[in-house]
Amino acid sequence: MSYSITEMSLSCPVDHPNRAAALTNFAWAHLKGYIRKDFQDIDSVTSLFREALALRPQGHPDHPLSLYYLTEALTWRYIKEHTTVHIHESAQLYCKLLPLCPEGTYLRDIAVANGVDYVIRACNNLPTDATDEGIHLRRIVLQLCPPGHQNHPDALDELSYALQSIRVGREAVSLCPEKHASRATYLNTLGYSLRHRFDHQGRSHDLDEAICVYEEALRMCPVGHETHDASLDTLGGALRVRFIERAINLRREALTLNPPGHPDHDAALNNLAITLDIRYDKLDVSEDLDEAINLYRESLRLKRLDNPERHRTLFNLSSKNEDIEETIRLCQESLEALPSLHPDRYFSYRWLEEAYLSRYRVQYKPHNFRLASRHPTCGLPDRIKTVQSWVTAAEEHNHTSALEAYKTCFDLLDAHLATRSSTISRREAAAAFSGTRSLPVDAASCAIHSKNLQQAVELAEQGRGQQWSLASRLRSPLEDLESTNPHLAHKFSELSKCLSDALGFVVGTDRAAVDRAETQYRKLTEQWRAAVADIRHVEGFSRFLAPLLYEDLQAAARQGPVIILIASQYSCSAIIVPTSGEPHHVSLPSVTLTDLNNLKDRFARAIRHASMMGPKVPRNDLIVLLRTVWNEIMLPIVNVLQHVLKLKFLSRIWLCPTAAFTSIPLHAAHPFQTNADRSKEPCLEDLYICSYTPTLSALVRSRQMMKKRVTPSFATIGQGQPGAGKGKALLAVDSEVELVRKLVPETANRTNISGDAATRAGALEALEENTWVHLACHGKQDPTQPYDSHFVMRDGPLTLLDIMEKDIPHAEFAFLSACHTAVGDKEMPDEVIHLAAGLQFSGFKSVVGTLWEVDDAVAKHVVEAFYKNMFKDLEDGGEMDCTKAAWALNRATHAVKTKVPLEQRMVFIHIGV
Repeated sequence: MSYSITEMSLSCPVDHPNRAAALTNFAWAHLKGYIRKDFQDIDSVTSLFREALALRPQGHPDHPLSLYYLTEALTWRYIKEHTTVHIHESAQLYCKLLPLCPEGTYLRDIAVANGVDYVIRACNNLPTDATDEGIHLRRIVLQLCPPGHQNHPDALDELSYALQSIRVGREAVSLCPEKHASRATYLNTLGYSLRHRFDHQGRSHDLDEAICVYEEALRMCPVGHETHDASLDTLGGALRVRFIERAINLRREALTLNPPGHPDHDAALNNLAITLDIRYDKLDVSEDLDEAINLYRESLRLKRLDNPERHRTLFNLSSKNEDIEETIRLCQESLEALPSLHPDRYFSYRWLEEAYLSRYRVQYKPHNFRLASRHPTCGLPDRIKTVQSWVTAAEEHNHTSALEAYKTCFDLLDAHLATRSSTISRREAAAAFSGTRSLPVDAASCAIHSKNLQQAVELAEQGRGQQWSLASRLRSPLEDLESTNPHLAHKFSELSKCLSDALGFVVGTDRAAVDRAETQYRKLTEQWRAAVADIRHVEGFSRFLAPLLYEDLQAAARQGPVIILIASQYSCSAIIVPTSGEPHHVSLPSVTLTDLNNLKDRFARAIRHASMMGPKVPRNDLIVLLRTVWNEIMLPIVNVLQHVLKLKFLSRIWLCPTAAFTSIPLHAAHPFQTNADRSKEPCLEDLYICSYTPTLSALVRSRQMMKKRVTPSFATIGQGQPGAGKGKALLAVDSEVELVRKLVPETANRTNISGDAATRAGALEALEENTWVHLACHGKQDPTQPYDSHFVMRDGPLTLLDIMEKDIPHAEFAFLSACHTAVGDKEMPDEVIHLAAGLQFSGFKSVVGTLWEVDDAVAKHVVEAFYKNMFKDLEDGGEMDCTKAAWALNRATHAVKTKVPLEQRMVFIHIGV
């Protein structure tokens, strides 16, 4: 061969005009010999075709012909050698060739007849490869099969499988007729993609759809069909998450159809073992565990050392093995079999750490937890669960990594919730991690025990109220950034608006449309994060939208100390954040989380009992409980305020309760004690002006927004006749509306909305257009879905979600004379999701709300006393000032002691500035 090439080179040197033709003819003749097995040096033949193509660049009249010859050589080489790289390149070259050959030309006809269809089929038969190179190949093949081509559905299906793309998978299924032989394959691919997304994102509707898709695929593969066993197995895999018994039966049937000697016998063994394993975890049936271990061992025995799935059986066996040393060896063996970025390394890290924990109960090392929590290919839900295990283990061993674990968990949870495109879906996603409910207070307790009070404040703040903090990021003040980098400020503002507009609109039954909307939302989220990263590179903005540090959070205490009450399973205590300096820790040694839960239940019963009593009957049960709150909780705090901070009489303080503390009326703590000189021991509200704040950052944000003052306007909204089925008539509402109208100064622009005009739209408009608002109506708390908590209007509910969607930066004060307006989420108390917090979030800096049901017949006494105190200085030329609301409420509750029973004075609280 080399002699012939030499002869040819002599007759047609490099610069000869016919060299390309000579090279092509010479190579073609030898390719025919290679096909007939008369000639072996295919490398030289391919090289000659490549040289000829180089001599005929794009634009040369024979460029398409040279492309065709090279594809033929590569295709035949793949046929003979089965080397994937050659069929890859052949497919790429056909993508370049076909656009150069118009329909009906000879070259296109022979290309299609001799090569293209074969290349498409060969590529579609290759094993699925989810690497960038594999996905690139699938895109090329799809390019060779435009819509209408007989192989277009197959190409879509393969691309979907490589991408794990739900959109592409749905398109492939839609293009395939119901009776088509390949439809079951396309359905299984779509199901796989849906399962993959469920595993990574935890969306229950993906699992539901996957089960439906797999069931349809199984119906198309009845008993006797060659893929019946595979369809049983994939459906069993999806059902095992929801319907464990049916899943086990299906996988036993699949094992029967794959007896010893069948190529899929080992996989069927492993899959049945996994399902039994899950039932054991749920029901603790030891027979399931024994059978699962035996099945894992048999599956492992049958797997070759080079089997790409061997590491999974190693991991599964190690996770149930009582022999700790063997468990460690099996985990290490599975890790050695996997490349560094393989997604399954995450699981091996997890179980290896569990094995080390078992072996070294004292020598706890968190290294593998840390690696698993950071593994980039694993979904956020699994990583969050890993860090929860890390937190538990670190607390159990009193390890210094506990604070790192808590911080990592908050960061991952924040990232997970940020991918959800609606407020409600974010709450559902957070509620799915039951163990995270106590993490903020447990993290603060851990930091307190580590003598790091500043970090305790930071962790409690970062972990609490994530719903509000995620939403508030889209409303960040940009004045400083606009003066420094107006282009970046505009970009961030536009992206924030797009994201905000996208919130709450991803609903409906069209799953494809929902998926498109969610994909768009995630793209916007990525762009928004990139903009935040750019802003943080600007000098002076390095912590833009980052979790607030203690020095930032201390701004909440500018007008008086903030008292954070921590209710953790590990300890209950308080942290006082002063106006300046270090925080102060107040131990509450006689209070446990169980005590607090009992106390809040007793308060709920006492309040219900008091509501059925006459106004003059002593509230003995309530008095006993309030005395307990004073002695056990508030007195130790008051001692620090008086003797350490030297806080002046009637100074302002802010209470920031967490967990079980949120359901206890801390502001009403009272010793109910008479001294020897017959003077009465002062209660908390005798000593200080009390307000609440859901979080420190909420108070900081309200203070920042106080700069934007406008001419005051006052709207009174009353709805005492909500209509049939919407609650009893509130007979005192109209008189309360009239009373407020008379008390509001004439200098304010006053609006009254009541009766038929007090509709949902009318109330929303009043909230948007006025700086001060008084609402007198029914308030309804929804304990299962707090965003559906609402004010009852004439035509329908005005929900918390409606209020949150409004941005009213000029708003100042709201008085909510309605029931349950400051009661939060029972499932997630630290998210402080209630109507008063919603109004504060939308822009109202100062809000009066209620903790339980209001008696409208006596509430008017509190309302009257409140507004008289609020506006009494205006006659001397003063201005309406929402920061006086806490003081006015304090004075009002003192003034009506003889007219209003105890539980109806306690019901009103102040939130905000």
